[in-house]
Amino acid sequence: MPANQRARPLDPADSFEQLQGTIAANYQGLSRRLRQLAEYALAHPDDMALETIAVIAARAEVPPSSLIRFAKALGYEGFTDMQRLFRERLLERRPSYGERIKVLRARHEGAGVAAAAEMLDKFARAAAAALEQVPENLPAQLLDQATEVLASAEVIHVVGQRRAFPVAAYLSYLLSQLERRSQLIDSVGGMLVQQARAIRAADALLAVSYRPYAPEVVELVERCHAHGTPVIAITDSPLSPLIRHARVSLSVTEAEVESFRSLSASMCLALTLVVALGERLDAGPLASGRG
Repeated sequence: MPANQRARPLDPADSFEQLQGTIAANYQGLSRRLRQLAEYALAHPDDMALETIAVIAARAEVPPSSLIRFAKALGYEGFTDMQRLFRERLLERRPSYGERIKVLRARHEGAGVAAAAEMLDKFARAAAAALEQVPENLPAQLLDQATEVLASAEVIHVVGQRRAFPVAAYLSYLLSQLERRSQLIDSVGGMLVQQARAIRAADALLAVSYRPYAPEVVELVERCHAHGTPVIAITDSPLSPLIRHARVSLSVTEAEVESFRSLSASMCLALTLVVALGERLDAGPLASGRG
């Protein structure tokens, strides 16, 4: 590309929220390694704040020089300038579950296979810390918008595959208790396309997907968006392919212990949405009085 046609250098973001937006907006234009690093940075912001370049590079599986190039691509003089925003994020909020997990890991380092009680302690503490972050990561305005979309829908269709399927199934169960017209697109018998044909523009799609994003869910979200059906996405990153096609995006950060991720935050959000919908419809508690 001629020099006079090169893109203007980015202005560095002044806050972590702005940095998230900058990364998401420029993600597709990054090189493969920088995209890999962008995904890691948004999925592990505590590591970006607390660890050295060498440690972050090893965990993200990129060369250390990639962190310098990543920072410069986002308009910063160097990695330290960008890292400051990740550190400010930690100072502005309660301790993250990531820090707590590090303490637990250090406690059991060298102890061999952990006993069941020790694993329960790890998972319970991590889940509790992740749940504490749910209200901080989901502004009231977003929740109100999602509730309004659901309240206006003639039928609420719910989809989630693989790890996200339990969340979708729970949402479908809760909606049935609310006596709200809904359909769980479960793809039983490979019938996802046939089930999806029932979706109309006057309906709404509640789509749940996490990395690695299920291609069939992404495709269904794109199709609904193209046909004018409002989509509410429950996902895990500003880089999620669901976000650009969703009317409302709700991002949750789940607890992770030894590479196992829970669904505690997502289940909490699912319950919140349906109970809020019941209140919005002036229906009171769930019809059965049970969760």
